[in-house]
Amino acid sequence: MKTLYLDCFSGISGDMFIGALIDAGADPIYLREELRKLQIEAEYELKWGKIVKNGITCTKFDVLLQSEANISSGGEKTALLHEHSHTDKHEHAHTHDHHDHSHDHTHTHEHHSHDHDHSHSDENHSHDHSHMHVQHDHSHEHSHTHTHHHHDHRSYKDIVKLIESAGFSDQVKNTALKIFKKIGEAEGLIHGIPLEQVHFHEVGAVDSIIDIVGAAILIHQMEIETVKSSPVPVGKGKIRIDHGIYPVPAPATLEMLKGIPLEQSNISAELTTPTGAALIAVLVQEFCSLPSMNIQSIGYGAGTKTFSDQPNALRVIIGN
Repeated sequence: MKTLYLDCFSGISGDMFIGALIDAGADPIYLREELRKLQIEAEYELKWGKIVKNGITCTKFDVLLQSEANISSGGEKTALLHEHSHTDKHEHAHTHDHHDHSHDHTHTHEHHSHDHDHSHSDENHSHDHSHMHVQHDHSHEHSHTHTHHHHDHRSYKDIVKLIESAGFSDQVKNTALKIFKKIGEAEGLIHGIPLEQVHFHEVGAVDSIIDIVGAAILIHQMEIETVKSSPVPVGKGKIRIDHGIYPVPAPATLEMLKGIPLEQSNISAELTTPTGAALIAVLVQEFCSLPSMNIQSIGYGAGTKTFSDQPNALRVIIGN
C-alpha cells in the first residue's frame, strides 16, 4: 500500500505540504495545469524552487497574487508570499512563513512568504489564516455590492461552486471539498455563524484554494493510498489576526486539531497554520512514529521562517 508519512517536526502549512510533495517527486507542471481548471489563474502566479534551510535543501512553493507578483523579482522567492493570518494581508511586503506575520493588517494571506523568515516569534504571525474571514453576509457598506464580490471576499459557497464546476476527478474534488469544509466548520463554530455565512478574504481565499486544491491534486497524482503522521507541534506565543492578539495555536486551528496528538514545542511562532491543521485532520488515518515501510522517496518542503536550531520544513516520506 503506497503510504505518505508526514514528519511534522517543524509543523505544517499548505505551502510546506505542496513543496514537500514536489520535492518527493510530484509533478509541479501537472499541478499548474490542473489548477487552471479553476479559471482563476489571472489572480495568482505559482513559484517553486530549491532553497537551503539550516543545511537541508528543500523545495519552496509559493502562491503570489498578481498584485504582488509584479513586485517579486528573483532571488530567493521573494516577497510577498502569503499565508498569513488575516491580518497580515496587507502587509505583504514582508512575507513570513506562513507562520509569521507580525502585522496588523487586516488581510489575510495564507501563504507563503519570503524566506526571510524572521525568526522571531511573537511577531511571527501566521499566514494561512485561511483566512476565512467571517463577514457575516456582508453587505459591504459601500455601494458596490457585489460586483466586487470577488475582489473583496469569496464565501464558502462560492468556493464550493468553483471546485465543483472545475471538472476535476471525483477523488480530487471530494478531497478538496472535505478540507475546505473542515476549515469552514471550525471558523463558523469559533465565530458563531453557520457554515454558509463564512467568507474568505480574497487573498486568503486564493491562497487557500490553491493550497487545498493543489494538495488534493498531488495526493491523487502520486497515487497515495494512506497517509500517516507524527504528532503535530503547533509552537507557542501569540499571533495577531483580524480580531486581535491570540495565543498559538489560533482558535480555528486548535478546533481542527481536536483528537489529534500534539507535540510540545519551545519555538515561539505559529508552526501549524489553519490550512496545515485542516490537511492533517482530513487526510491522516494514523498518528505514529515512522512506520515499517520500504522507502521510495523523501521530500522537504520549506516554510518561510528561519529558526536557529532546526530547519523550518516539513519532511515527507513515501513508500510501501
